[in-house]
This record gives sequence, C-alpha cells and structure tokens, in this order.
Amino acid sequence: MSDSKPTEKKPKYGPKLIADYVKRLPGKPGVYRMFDEFGTVLYVGKAKDLKKRVTAYTSYDRHPTRLRRMIRATTAMEFVITESETEALILEASLIKRLKPRYNILLRDDKSFPYILVRKDHPAAQVTKHRGARKIKGDYYGPFASAGAVNRTLDTLQRAFRLRNCSDSIYESRTRPCLQYQIKRCSAPCTGEISLEDYGNLIGDAEDFLCGKSDKLRQRLQGQMEAASKEMNFEKAAELRDRIRAMAQVSTKSGAANINPTTFSDADVIGMYNAGGQTCIQVFFFRAGQNWGNSSHFPRRSAEDTPEQIIEAFIAQFYTNKPVPKQVLLSHPPERIDLITDALSEKADRKIDVLIPQRGEKKKIVGQAVRNAEEALGRKMAETGAQAKLLKDVQDLFGMEDIPQRIEVYDNSHIQGTNAIGAFIVAGPEGFRKRDYRTFNIKDATVTPGDDFGMMREVLQRRFARLSKDPKLEWPDLVIIDGGKGQLSAVTETLEKLNVLGRITLVAIAKGPDRNAGRETFHMNGRDMFTLPMRTPALYYLQRLRDEAHRFAIGTHRARRKKSMIANPLDGIDGIGPGRKKALLSHFGSAKAVKGATVDDLASVEGVSQKLAQVIHDYFHE
Repeated sequence: MSDSKPTEKKPKYGPKLIADYVKRLPGKPGVYRMFDEFGTVLYVGKAKDLKKRVTAYTSYDRHPTRLRRMIRATTAMEFVITESETEALILEASLIKRLKPRYNILLRDDKSFPYILVRKDHPAAQVTKHRGARKIKGDYYGPFASAGAVNRTLDTLQRAFRLRNCSDSIYESRTRPCLQYQIKRCSAPCTGEISLEDYGNLIGDAEDFLCGKSDKLRQRLQGQMEAASKEMNFEKAAELRDRIRAMAQVSTKSGAANINPTTFSDADVIGMYNAGGQTCIQVFFFRAGQNWGNSSHFPRRSAEDTPEQIIEAFIAQFYTNKPVPKQVLLSHPPERIDLITDALSEKADRKIDVLIPQRGEKKKIVGQAVRNAEEALGRKMAETGAQAKLLKDVQDLFGMEDIPQRIEVYDNSHIQGTNAIGAFIVAGPEGFRKRDYRTFNIKDATVTPGDDFGMMREVLQRRFARLSKDPKLEWPDLVIIDGGKGQLSAVTETLEKLNVLGRITLVAIAKGPDRNAGRETFHMNGRDMFTLPMRTPALYYLQRLRDEAHRFAIGTHRARRKKSMIANPLDGIDGIGPGRKKALLSHFGSAKAVKGATVDDLASVEGVSQKLAQVIHDYFHE
C-alpha cells in the first residue's frame, strides 16, 4: 500500500481557482483578464499591485451579487506585468475597447470622428472631409463631433477662401470653370483662372483660420479691403468683404452649444450626468478657439459603479484612438486624476492638463456640457423605456435567464437560387444596431439553388465558426431565424457540430397561414410550437425584427442582382481594367462587337498588345 499523498487537483472555477492564481502572482503593476468556460473575457482590470488586487476576489461574500456571478463564472485568468501603473491603465483601456468584456464599464457607442484634410499631394491642394486612418499626405484638423460640423466648416472655407473640393480626375479633365467657380465657391485653379502660387496663398489663409489665427487674418483682409476700396477696385473689395463675413459666421454655427471660449483654445470639455442607473457623457470639442461640435455617449455600467469610476473608464477608452488636446476639462474627478493625467501625457508625448474647473468661463462651459448630458439622457431614457419592457417580455416568452442584450435575426434571399445571399440584423436595448448588420454570399457549391435549409446551414456555420475563433466578437444572447421546424432542425444540427448551441437561445419564427402577420408560430428545441395572442407588444416587436431582417436581406439581394444585370462581358478578362475596357468599347462600339473581332483587330486598339488581344479572343472562343 502506497503512503504517498494524493495529488491536489487544481480547482476548476470561482474563488478557489482565483486563490490558486494568487499564490504565484507578484506584487507588481499589471493587467488581468478573467475568462468563462467558453473562453470569453468576462472582465479586464488593472492594478498597482496585482497580488493584492486579485486577492480581493477571493473574499466572495464581500462583493455585490453581480460581481459574485462574475467570480463564480471565472474558469481561467491571464496576467500581463507592466512597468508602471500608467502603462497598466493604457493597456487595460485598449483591451476593454477591443474585447468588450461583459462586466466592465464599456464605451459601447464609441466611433471615429471626422476631420478636415488639406491634401498636400497635389499642386492645387484639395480640402475635404476625412474619416479613418491618416494615410493621405496632408494636414489634418479636428476632430469634429459630427459630419454636419465638418460640412458647415467646409462650407465656410469654400465661401471664404474659394478652395477646390473636386477629385483629382475631375480636376484634370476640366477645360473650363465649373459651376462652383460661377457661384464664387472655387477659384478654379484647374483652368488657370488663378495661379498655383496665389491658390497656395488661399490655402495658407484657410489653414491659419483652422489654426485659430482668424483675428490676425481678419485684420489683414480688412486692410486689403480698405486698400482695394481706395483704389476704386470695388469688385475686389466686395470679394474680400464676403470672405470676412463668411469667416464671422463660423462663430455662430460652430457647435450645438453656441459657445466660443476666450480663456482657452484647444480643449475637450467632458460633462457627465447620472440618473435611473444610466449615464450620459457629453463631449464638446474646442479647437483653435472654436467649438467644433459635441457628441453624446452612453457607457454601459452597473449600479455599483461610482461617478469617479465611470468617468475614469470613459476617458481611458475614449482617447485610445484619438489625439489628446492640451486640456481636458471635467465635471467629475476620476478615481485617480494623477494616473489619468500621466496616461494622457504619455500617449500625447507632451504635458496634458486634466482639470475640474471651479470658477469662471471654464466652469460655465463644463456646466453647459452637463446640462446637455442631462437633456440627452432624458431623451434616451424616454426612447429606451419601452424597449426595455419589450426585451423583458422577450426574456419571459423564451425562458431566458437574463434580458437579451444582443439579438441576431437571420434571413435568406434569392430568385430561383440565383444571386443567393444570407443576412442577419442586430437589435438590443438601444434599438437596431445597423453598423453590426452583415451579409453572406452563398459560396457552397453543394447547396442546391433555392435550398433554404442548406443556405441557412452555411450562413450559421460561417457566422458561429468565426465567433468561436475570434474572442473580440460579441456573441448574441438570442438568435432568431426566419422559418419553421425544418430550418430550426438544420440550424440546431450546425450549431451542435460547432459545440455552441448551449451559449445561445435559438428560436424559429414561421409565417402564419397565407403569410398572415399575427398568426406566426414559434419553434424552440425541447418545447412544443406555440403562438402569441394577436396585438401583444412582444409579438409586434418580434414581427418588426423579422421584417427588418427580411428588408435588409432582400435589399442586399436586389443590389447584387442589379449589379450582375449591368455587368459587362469584358469584366471577367484578366488584364482588362477600366481604361482598356473603355478603349475597346469606344473602338468597337459594344461588347458584342469585341467578341466578334479578330486578334489583329483587337491588337489595333490603343493599349492592347498582341498577347492581350490573343487572351481576349481566347476568352470568347474557348
């Protein structure tokens, strides 16, 4: 008989598992992640001392119910040691933004903001709106809170400085000035109405205006206007007068708050308002002494989160992909204002001031941001109150543990199997999430044209295979498919093979007799089919979801079908781009004539070599 002690098994989940990790943790700054049994990230946190911070999770009874649920669900943890707490904060914000953990304060409606781009890769610089990566050579001004704020400023720049906004191809093809020149919105460098040197001076004036040097610019233009008037050049004086007026108008149309500061030039003003367990954060963008608009944000939070925690999490996530201005003015102090200041300064590579104004103009503008946040939250709560009740009805109807936060509704569209596509739409507490809509071109050659079961299998297989591989993607709580028992069986089989069926609630909605809305039948695994009483809010809501999925799917299908109908036979030939296609059609008059041409005839077209002519001929005469 062996007297050796049995090997101690590693706990599988919960406080004991976390205590096991604590034994090996150092007392250093870092970031930790908590995972559930499916490998989904539950929470991302930072710590000045990882050992102390993670040890707190082992005191299970001291935490509120929500965090107890998170601790119970934890089956694994990962840790990253950092050089400093500041580095940990930056990494934490980046991971939260990318992974979207369920238990973190999350900036759900974050987006990229538009900029004004002055392109410098052309002799006559183009001024245009830009959103996304800054890959184009030129100077970027912003951010602006909305496309509307950019458009208003661009309108001012065109009227004040007569800058071109046309594409390079249009610029090169002009032989006479366009309408923009006639209505005095462009100086027409394309046709030489203004020299490139003088046009460059206009660009310089516009950039001075965008940089906040408008007072000096205005004084200079006023001097030029007076000089032109004295010289009896009244047309020139009138042009300068119009430019000054256009510049002055930006002060009254630059943002929702109608405020242009005098005590600072570059700052973001962040005001927060909490009510009813929800939060709205309003951000005003001030650049070059001008208000460039404001935006509303509604971060996801729990009832236990304090205002200090909310605003700290918001700031850290908000600036992960945005430039930081010289000053950030806040309505509420973060938990660690010194930590936030260091993190923003490190990101911007210069000193950033994070302030909570107590008096004067800055205090007044912060108060304006808070009032805007209060009004925006009031509107949001009025809109989402009914939505929350509907989602609670859906939870009860389908026997779900929690109110669904993400609903995906799937549908297919085709005509006798041609141009077949699958699609899904997304809805949640905030309504339809149209940025998350997706379509799928049916690719499986084994799917018989018109086979709805096969199409649905392919779409769900591709969708959930990708979800399983990419932890950054958000999983649905409820999946609704348009169809009956057959579609439900096909999808169930697919999800079982992927081992993901237990993670979602799956429902099929079959149309009523004669496609009669209001008499739909619902199918779920392990439950008899059922119907809902007519004119109930939950039924109307589910009908809206199904109809939206149908609208999206058939709209995408029609667009694809229309594109295929107007496709040119030359599009499928390797080596034939837009230029050669245009040359061939101009030479022969039609694609049919190209098809009937000899190799020598094809080679006579400019840009078509003897070798390419043979390729074209072989394409039509295999």
